[in-house]
Amino acid sequence: MISIVLLNNQSLQPMNALVKTRIQLQIADRFGHVFEQREKRPLEILPTGVAEIDQVLDGFPRGAITEIHGTASCGRTSLLLSALAAASSSEETCALVDCSNTFDLSSAADAGVSFDCLLWVRCNNNLERAFKAVDLLLHGGGFGFIFLNLADMPAKTLRRIVSTWWFRFRRAIENTPTVLAVATPVACVRSCAAMALELKCEGSVWPGADAFVAEEQQRALRSKSEPSSPHLWLVASNDRYEIGSSTVNHSHFLQALTVHVNRERPLAGSDRTVRFAPHSP
Repeated sequence: MISIVLLNNQSLQPMNALVKTRIQLQIADRFGHVFEQREKRPLEILPTGVAEIDQVLDGFPRGAITEIHGTASCGRTSLLLSALAAASSSEETCALVDCSNTFDLSSAADAGVSFDCLLWVRCNNNLERAFKAVDLLLHGGGFGFIFLNLADMPAKTLRRIVSTWWFRFRRAIENTPTVLAVATPVACVRSCAAMALELKCEGSVWPGADAFVAEEQQRALRSKSEPSSPHLWLVASNDRYEIGSSTVNHSHFLQALTVHVNRERPLAGSDRTVRFAPHSP
């Protein structure tokens, strides 16, 4: 005798819910609650410590990746030390993942970085070790500011980084109070960066240079065309016979410096210009 039981959709719903619950519990035991959605945090900002940049951007967005890229002598080190000093002075727990071991302790001390709040991870030019260190720091939690310094790595090597690393970092940092800043010579984080800062050195006019050089540089800066939305530009320029620079007191940006900011999610795009205040070394 064969019994045939016909089940309609309504009778299958409780069974499907039960099976789903069992699967979720089994996955949670091994990998954590992957189906659990984190509570969305309001947008919070960590100041960079550079008044001109904070005036426009307010700072680095928490719970997101910020990429800082540009060639050598473009101001990356000044911005890094300023951000570390501002974060550590606010008793934020900071971590610096230094892929090339180029972090200078004396410059950091002069900048006002508190080493009591800083974890320095040296990776000896091992890119995989640097990414694994960042992954552990993000998933471990407890850090307010994590800086991944890839500025001295070859651009060819950075372009070969698989995008799954950046997506993993973006997922791990989302809705957390942590800032992840990445310094690179070329843009490589792409869409995973909520904000990208491109630092450009427009000229090399140092304190004590002739006034004629400063005047010609100022004229060249004013003749530049404005960028199109959604990009934001910070232009460091000089008064006619004065040499201007960043207000960072430990290291000076080159006098003609452009910071190009691409603001993606969760920030809205806008166009503004700010000039660095004159500062004497």
